[in-house]
Amino acid sequence: MPQSQGTMFDDLSRLMSDAAEMAHGVRREAETVFKAQVERWLANMDLVTREEFEATRDMAIKARDENDRLAKRVAALEAQLGMGSPKA
Repeated sequence: MPQSQGTMFDDLSRLMSDAAEMAHGVRREAETVFKAQVERWLANMDLVTREEFEATRDMAIKARDENDRLAKRVAALEAQLGMGSPKA
């Protein structure tokens, strides 16, 4: 009897090991399918990339700085001409 019991435990151990490997494979496959689905979904949302966002933000900062600089220059020129508007 001990011999068959050892074989039974070996078989059970092999079965559990195979089941664990199969579950791991199923998990990897599910992750791959899910990732592909999310990537497809995001591609259809027409989102901007981080690089595009950063470039647009930098352009907006430069435009705002230029606008501030020009506003000060116009105010100085108006002051020279005596056209300053009254401040509230």
